[in-house]
Amino acid sequence: MTGQKKLPLFGLFFLLLISLIISPPAIQAAENRSTSPIEIGLFSKNNLDHWEEKEFVNQTSYQLVKQNSQIILHAEAEASASGLFKEVTIDLTTHPFLNWQWKVEKGHPPLSERTKAGDDYAARIYIVVKGGLAFWKTRAINYVWSSTEKKGATWPNAFVGKNAMLLAVRSAEDLKDKWYQEKRNVYEDLKKVFGEKIREIHAVAIMTDSDNSKGLVRASYGDISFTVD
Repeated sequence: MTGQKKLPLFGLFFLLLISLIISPPAIQAAENRSTSPIEIGLFSKNNLDHWEEKEFVNQTSYQLVKQNSQIILHAEAEASASGLFKEVTIDLTTHPFLNWQWKVEKGHPPLSERTKAGDDYAARIYIVVKGGLAFWKTRAINYVWSSTEKKGATWPNAFVGKNAMLLAVRSAEDLKDKWYQEKRNVYEDLKKVFGEKIREIHAVAIMTDSDNSKGLVRASYGDISFTVD
């Protein structure tokens, strides 16, 4: 596999890393001072404010669409990889829980996801912790809908190693075209995969990709928020 062929995942992680270093300070969530939820993705309000897109190999289609009277973010990738990301600082000591909804309408066949050739996911959400000027310390946990791994499995990304850890939230055993409501304690997940207490995160990203398998996948995302419990 050439470096160009596998630009997507490494490119997303690397460009997120660079953007967090050279850009102005990320949005600081004012709600951190209260017990109110911190809204990250208000897709149901037809809102993509402050979300930016990065294209790496062709372009995954991300569209806000109305589905059963609800507005959702629909993603379709055909031999493509691009992601949406939003810079925002979240204090995990007050709002440790990440909440989101997602479903996969058409997933990948079983892929060898721990290898460079198998690094494609119908749906995934990144949580990024910047390293500041020590950019090599930038880390990410990637919640994925796995085509092969069992729920709860964790493993390092094949291209960037242990700085980007993957965690299977859903697997091939889960139903297609069914909405799932997720809640993850990001503070505890980061402690588990990196072995240290991380107080803040600095970006959230969404990605649906199929650049390696060259197939067609479809997924949808609902609202994303951080809560106190």
